[in-house]
Amino acid sequence: MKGKGFLSVLFGLCLVLMVWALYAIFVTVPTEKEMGIVQRIFYLMVPMGWLALLSFVVIFICSIFYLKTRERKWDILSYSAAELGLFATSATLIVGATWAKAIWGVWWTWEARLTATLILWLIYLAYFMVRSFAPDENRGAQYAAVVGILGLIDIPIVALATTLWRGLHPPPLIFQGGLHPAMLATLLLSIAAFTALYVVLLIHRVSAKNSEIEIRQLKQAEV
Repeated sequence: MKGKGFLSVLFGLCLVLMVWALYAIFVTVPTEKEMGIVQRIFYLMVPMGWLALLSFVVIFICSIFYLKTRERKWDILSYSAAELGLFATSATLIVGATWAKAIWGVWWTWEARLTATLILWLIYLAYFMVRSFAPDENRGAQYAAVVGILGLIDIPIVALATTLWRGLHPPPLIFQGGLHPAMLATLLLSIAAFTALYVVLLIHRVSAKNSEIEIRQLKQAEV
């Protein structure tokens, strides 16, 4: 009962933050002078990119605990985070391509951050593929955990790409004071809203995965 109450409160907070963030993005935040209205994509692209990185950090931690303890709960949490991470990375690439076309005139360029993000997307795919080709479920979970640990190397590359290599992608203005205060506030609000949504979805996916396993075990017991 307490768990349902907490989830309801979290969902309510998520809803409030999302509505507030979307209102700020499309109504109140000032329009950037050079890029115009297209710049508003920035407030959606950055939070989705953040979730793509956050998900893999969750996978990394859960993978270590799974290989150490072999407890199924860690694999379930890792798998659920991977599902959300793959979606977030895909959305980041799609929205990023829209941004690139509007600002740079091309849908894709082999710029450092874009390339590193594409590699992250491929690592997410590899996480699921090793499960599919494994001889059994336990072996698949172990293989995926190894991918989840080794794949972390790409996270700092994505995060620091614009600092380490100069390219078309702008530097991290959020840390350099280059954003208008209202723009910075809107960006942070959007990140908070997307993070709250991520937590809600992660809890739901873990619950659904647990239910799926229980149903499968009951069917096997009946046979």
